[in-house]
Amino acid sequence: MDIALLLLVSATIFGLSHNAEGSPFSFREAAVRDIRIALDHNRLTSRELVEFYLKQIRGLNPVLNAVIEVNPDALCLADKADRDRRAKKPGSVTGLAGIPILLKDNIATKDKLNTTAGSCALLRSVVPQDAGVVKKLRRAGAIILGKASMTEWAAYRSPGVPNGWNARRGQGVNPYHKYATSCGSSTGSATSVAANMVAVTLGTETSGSILCPSSVNSVVGIKPTVGLTSRAGVVPISPRQDSVGPICRTVSDAVYVLDAIVGFDPDDAVATKKASKYIPRGGYLQFLKSDGLKGKRLGILRCSFVGFSNSSEALNAFEPHFHILRQRGAVLVDITETARFDSIVSSMFNDQFTAMRVEFKLALNAYLQQLITSPVRSLADVIVFNKKHTKLEKIEEYGQDNFEEAEKTNGIGRVERELLHNLTGASKIGFEKLMKDYKLDALVTPAPNIVYAISAGGYPGINVPAGYDTDGTPYGISFGGLKGSEAKLIEIAYDFEQATKIRKPPPLLRNHIKTYN
Repeated sequence: MDIALLLLVSATIFGLSHNAEGSPFSFREAAVRDIRIALDHNRLTSRELVEFYLKQIRGLNPVLNAVIEVNPDALCLADKADRDRRAKKPGSVTGLAGIPILLKDNIATKDKLNTTAGSCALLRSVVPQDAGVVKKLRRAGAIILGKASMTEWAAYRSPGVPNGWNARRGQGVNPYHKYATSCGSSTGSATSVAANMVAVTLGTETSGSILCPSSVNSVVGIKPTVGLTSRAGVVPISPRQDSVGPICRTVSDAVYVLDAIVGFDPDDAVATKKASKYIPRGGYLQFLKSDGLKGKRLGILRCSFVGFSNSSEALNAFEPHFHILRQRGAVLVDITETARFDSIVSSMFNDQFTAMRVEFKLALNAYLQQLITSPVRSLADVIVFNKKHTKLEKIEEYGQDNFEEAEKTNGIGRVERELLHNLTGASKIGFEKLMKDYKLDALVTPAPNIVYAISAGGYPGINVPAGYDTDGTPYGISFGGLKGSEAKLIEIAYDFEQATKIRKPPPLLRNHIKTYN
């Protein structure tokens, strides 16, 4: 067999790329750091990278339904990145420069891509500009590869809409187990990066939509402090809770993305200005420490689990992980008196959804009204659209209960202001008090259960792969902290990840999709 044929066979089997000198680069589970080195040392081009991911999408997406739309300009953007790097233009050889990223379909891009939140009601609408985080990604040199699929309207249209389903793409499929849940609304972002259809992705979270899909897809998700990343140009649910964050295969990759998207945005000025004080000088990469767990105080809820049943079983399953945390130098603090905390969290979880009805109508109407063109201009229009397209939107099957309840609201009055005030107070006497009383650096929970404690107050959380059920379905471990504690959470998560190295590629793809490398 001659060398050329040997290289071709190797590339097919292992997902390898070769430059003129024949030095191989493996795309399989390639991390941002590896891609960065290969690009900067001419072992790889952005065009080759984009071509590989486009091939993966063509092969896998018919089964997984993880990508809703591919950017028709992706290869042109890759060529420009290659030219800029060869010319050594400022910023062309750092961070995410020349690296593809998929965005959840509720994050606006001012290009040939649609921004629809998975709904046909917003198809062919035209946004006035890139979302704030997209502007930052473009400045960082990232290549917008396309839009990831999602649960329609970020899972807010109705509780009857299945996780991972939207009218534009249909039902998303978990790459580890086709009958497993997709969980949350950033389903396509988590699935596509888990299945190696892209290098990195962005998701959004209001209450669990980054952490939950990350957990069931064996990937890392960071839900930042509200305001640390801009929400401008993102189809909203609740400005009080909405946050944009990375979903990637590793903590390191997620931190590369986080560094690129944090910071002040004049189009989301109040929240981003307030949160900008939390951003450390020099960014977050410096917190990828091999001894990040040393001395950290981590709280473990023993008696109850923030409203979840079978908490003792969940905790027993995680005992080996708790042992690893101790071995790495963490101090685990058992929190046994949880009745008061559970009561507060349970009340908050109900109240936040009551508040969201009012917030959603106001925020969505404002978003729709600023679109340059759109088939719909208000929540009322969306409801009418859905009724007219019942077959397309599966209204008779899935309904639009939350939309209809939100439409009945009449703005923020005395009752609503009191509810919002009580939510803020409950966060302070609940999660914040717990963290401060026990002097904790983070609260630890199995899977994404931390969501119940952190969502209403806008606190940060991070999920890391933690294992696989007997049927192969992944689950994660989550760490949550006080506002601005991303640096600590990254130290904790990175050290745990490096000590365990649990993540493995989805076996479903190897069994059913020949194009998977």
